[in-house]
Amino acid sequence: TLRLLIRAVGPTLADFGVTGTLVDPTMTLFRGSTALALNDNWSAESNAAEIAATAQAVGAFALPSGSRDAAILTTLPPGAYTVVVSGVGATSGTALVELYVVP
Repeated sequence: TLRLLIRAVGPTLADFGVTGTLVDPTMTLFRGSTALALNDNWSAESNAAEIAATAQAVGAFALPSGSRDAAILTTLPPGAYTVVVSGVGATSGTALVELYVVP
């Protein structure tokens, strides 16, 4: 099994000079057609402190508390997975999807 941190970064990209960012990304993790996890607004999750600590441990830039970026921290068996990122309210813009293997 692998421990993974998956992030869909939209609004925080503006801090790096990216324009036209996805203001409020939501992310769903699938195995086949089965949704395994969903996140919208990472810091509203019960494991937000663990997500932040894990991001720091793997060298990812910090997401501000209260940001609308999305993140999922999960453990998965080997296999094929898909992450779908969309904008809340059918919005569009630029987003960065990141996948980190947690040691």
